[in-house]
Amino acid sequence: MPLPLAQVQELRDRLSDRFRPWSRSAQFWIRAVDIYGSYKVCQLRAGFIMDEEEREAMWEQQHEIGAQKMYSLCSDLGGLFLKAAQILGKPDLAPMAWVKRLVTLCDKAPSTPIEVVREVVERQFCKSFDEIFDHFEVEPVGSASIAQVHRARLKSSKTDVAVKVQHPGAERLMMVDIRNMQAFALFLQKYDINFDMFSATKEMEKQICYEFDFVREARAMERIREFLHVTNKKPPVMVPRVIPGMISREVLVMEFIEGTPIMNLGNEMSKRGIDPGGKLAAMAKQKILTDLTLAYGQMILKDGFFHADPHPGNILICKNTEATLLDYGQVKEMPEDLRLAYANLVIAMADDDLSRTKEGLRELGLETSSIVDNELEELFELSLRMFDTRLPPGVTVLSPFAEDSSLTKVGVENFPEELFSVLRTIQLLRGLTVGMGLRFSCAQQWKPIAQEALLKAGRVQDVKSKSQSFLRRLF
Repeated sequence: MPLPLAQVQELRDRLSDRFRPWSRSAQFWIRAVDIYGSYKVCQLRAGFIMDEEEREAMWEQQHEIGAQKMYSLCSDLGGLFLKAAQILGKPDLAPMAWVKRLVTLCDKAPSTPIEVVREVVERQFCKSFDEIFDHFEVEPVGSASIAQVHRARLKSSKTDVAVKVQHPGAERLMMVDIRNMQAFALFLQKYDINFDMFSATKEMEKQICYEFDFVREARAMERIREFLHVTNKKPPVMVPRVIPGMISREVLVMEFIEGTPIMNLGNEMSKRGIDPGGKLAAMAKQKILTDLTLAYGQMILKDGFFHADPHPGNILICKNTEATLLDYGQVKEMPEDLRLAYANLVIAMADDDLSRTKEGLRELGLETSSIVDNELEELFELSLRMFDTRLPPGVTVLSPFAEDSSLTKVGVENFPEELFSVLRTIQLLRGLTVGMGLRFSCAQQWKPIAQEALLKAGRVQDVKSKSQSFLRRLF
């Protein structure tokens, strides 16, 4: 006797769910091997070409092909690979062809149908949709890999709120993705990249697990909001206010803040009759960058608890060039000893102190190997590439993994997982610096905060030695 149509469809859905992780893994490995293989072939061919311009043109063509393949991988698979696109889509981490393609993937994740959104909200809050909201926009303001955000208005409220709703089933698929990414990272660091990439993926795994708990995110948002208000007369960045009683593991309601995504800042200036390359625009960009850098410096060095998902899609520019930081699913709390060790390194970089930089890297727990004669200089350059935003004169791209990078001369055999969120923050700030056409050193801006942190911890000698080192070079 044949099964009813509904049972056939249910069986088909169950089989699809069961085999989806296997299918997803197969798709990843087929595409990843294709991208990796094409680059290795290009590398081999380039070795036989003596003309530099011809070799450069070959690489440019390869980057265009690789960019399209990487875009297709991230766009088609979504999930964790959209986050990978956010990380790689920066000019100091990937070829410009990749950046141009991957940067378009911000907030491009498929959205969950409104019927499913209603079910999630009603299940989480144990109320009907109409009891909670006076108005709810069907189209999401943005949709990312883990959740989407809708603009709405609560009953008996005069202001709009942002409703963040988790995509059902996203967590399971992301765990499949991270396992595949970890295996690929192990392969790359064994055969191609002289850097501890596996630790980066382990830290990513830890942070992604946190992102699926919106109760934790709400607590983090309120903690950072309170810290910035207590620390400053006027907070350098705005943090959305959580709506009390409207928090669950899968739904989070917060105040809605109007603003322009930082990636659209130039277009918004043009619409208002402001020359994006003019003096007025340069002053506004400098203020935005200074405010963001100050906020991160205070969070990292003063409190040790900071927003750890710093991609451009999480930054809004509001009235009077005020910046707003969104999405606190990924936050990081640095251990006290690591926070102070990083403060020590910040001062060393700000003072251009090579010996102290080497000591600071060792105190942070970075294990390096080198056979070069100028080890101190290479370690200092490596520190700047990883932990400062400054660029040499005439340079607009400073990638840790470039052919002329110190990583080709100094191997990083062990990199503390806790520092990868700091590394991501630096990459964001440097990317903004390049994109805005500014030159800026976060280490120099953070130096007073780092000194205060060390003094408060009783490490007065560290601060004194830095000042004495600076005076010796000055006189």
